[in-house]
Amino acid sequence: MKIALGQLEILPGQPRSNLKLALEYLKQAQSEGADLLALPEMAIPGYLLGDLWDQSAFLREVIDCQNELVRASEKCTIAFGGLAMDWGQRGEDGRPRKFNAYFLAQNSKLVSTNSGHSFGVKTLMPNYREFDDSRYFYDSRKLAQADGVSVESLIEPFEIDLGEGNVKLGITLCEDAWDADYSLSPLELLSRKGSDVILNLSASPFTRGKDNKRNRLFSQAASKCGVPIAYCNATGIQNNGKTVYNFDGGSCVYFPEAQRSPSLAPFESGVHMVDLNCRSYPEEQEVSETAILKTALEYGTKKFMDQLGCSKVVIGVSGGIDSALAATVYRQVLSEDQLLLVNMPSRYNSKTTISAASELAENLGCLHTTVSIQQSVDHSVEQFNNLKFQKGSSSTDFNLSCSEFTQENIQARDRSGRVLAGLSACFGGVFTCNANKSETAVGYSTLYGDHAGFFANLADLWKHQVYALANEYNRLAGTAVIPAASIDMVPAAELNASQNPEKGQGDPFTYAYHDALFSKWVEDWERKTPEEILEWYLEGNLADQLKIEPALLTQLFPNAEMFIKDLERWWRCYCGLGVAKRIQAPPILAFSRRAFGFDHREAQLGILHTKNYQSLKARALK
Repeated sequence: MKIALGQLEILPGQPRSNLKLALEYLKQAQSEGADLLALPEMAIPGYLLGDLWDQSAFLREVIDCQNELVRASEKCTIAFGGLAMDWGQRGEDGRPRKFNAYFLAQNSKLVSTNSGHSFGVKTLMPNYREFDDSRYFYDSRKLAQADGVSVESLIEPFEIDLGEGNVKLGITLCEDAWDADYSLSPLELLSRKGSDVILNLSASPFTRGKDNKRNRLFSQAASKCGVPIAYCNATGIQNNGKTVYNFDGGSCVYFPEAQRSPSLAPFESGVHMVDLNCRSYPEEQEVSETAILKTALEYGTKKFMDQLGCSKVVIGVSGGIDSALAATVYRQVLSEDQLLLVNMPSRYNSKTTISAASELAENLGCLHTTVSIQQSVDHSVEQFNNLKFQKGSSSTDFNLSCSEFTQENIQARDRSGRVLAGLSACFGGVFTCNANKSETAVGYSTLYGDHAGFFANLADLWKHQVYALANEYNRLAGTAVIPAASIDMVPAAELNASQNPEKGQGDPFTYAYHDALFSKWVEDWERKTPEEILEWYLEGNLADQLKIEPALLTQLFPNAEMFIKDLERWWRCYCGLGVAKRIQAPPILAFSRRAFGFDHREAQLGILHTKNYQSLKARALK
């Protein structure tokens, strides 16, 4: 049996475009002698569509396209994930009942299971991270309850003739195979019912480290079920508005003998032919996490620009590491005339950073210029300090004075809100937000200033990952494309005289510690708070929990008072204005298992320190 895994680049919300590509894959599968073409979950409509699922006109368009795909199965059997409708029944939202479904088409008709169903329904509906399936879809457990039947009766293999006798083909959708925390295992049911082969049709977003976990999970499942499991995943990007997700593919067949077929390269769309009679494959070479991140970063950036129809980008380059990495990434996906780098010095910018910004632009070979902001900042400060105010029709002695902190914000807003916004309009493009995840976590940015931009493609990368990627680009180039000064100097905002990288005066973070700390608040599956952090500190195992050197803690915090002061400062930022800033942030490209935006849903609630934390604090200070 030869299976063609159609690793489709799905354009969300564009059913006609997806149908066209699916038909091209079908033609290729036929020409290469495939018995079956598998296509991903929600192959025709796309998966992450928001409330587009509430539009009946869109639903009818999807069904029409899927029917066309079914009719095309005259010479090759097709298994695909898609939308099923029961227009006569209502879901729990009062709208026509929708299903995240799978279909098997042969000889231009849908194949039915032994129980007479012409499609199967996704059973396990994820409602964590970016997923919100039960907002829109009726799962098989609800359907079984509504119809008064057992859910087991709805999870059945299809029995079909693929030219060499009948085959029992089990089909699952994505989460149906990630069943460790559910009370029901569709894979186990299909195995018990005699499936010869099981397909898993997926729309599974890329997450750092997920490929290894996926290989372990499906290898163990194939061994347990005793049959091959063919995994077919989508490529492309999809989004939930605030968060943009890469889909990395990884389609292959997992065999019970702990073997798997080679998969297509990550993020590569195409048809992957697998002969189930072949069970011996060489081990694939392992790729470093940084190399995969680099590919995902460039892929997501390019696809997002294509999706928006943007072809020109303006980047404010300070000479620092974040803007240098952003510029290098955009240069990989844009030509030299589509990218404009702008250095915007004030009186506080050092010769080192100005020189590094210029060197970067020369290395990348793209357009660049310098726009000094000092005159406009001075003008704003003078204008605000000398404003006259009235209350009603009478004059008043009320006046304003721009503090040093306020002047820092004026500089940041002048750079983004005036220079970059204006230049990008003149250039016919957009400008970027270069924030990393460490800064985004605690709101270390200026609203309407460096917080602004059309896309924040680095905002799910911790600072140490930014450095790792910068070094990777230089390693691959065989030269310092990103200047050594940008990597070696202390990161600094350069908004006042005390932020001077030439004197070692930089950001208020020690990234080796604070990246690890903030990660516990954000990315731990059971997210931590100062209560757990202080408890670990008192128990003497905080360094182990954060995976940092114990000497670093002693160096940073000679006593408990200093440790608690730092802890509470950043928790206040994370839970306070940082939330408001994240809500107003540009869309973020996701790499981790919890990216800000739809993946990290949060309300503006203020700061909470639990009773137990207060008790631990009193003990620590005593």
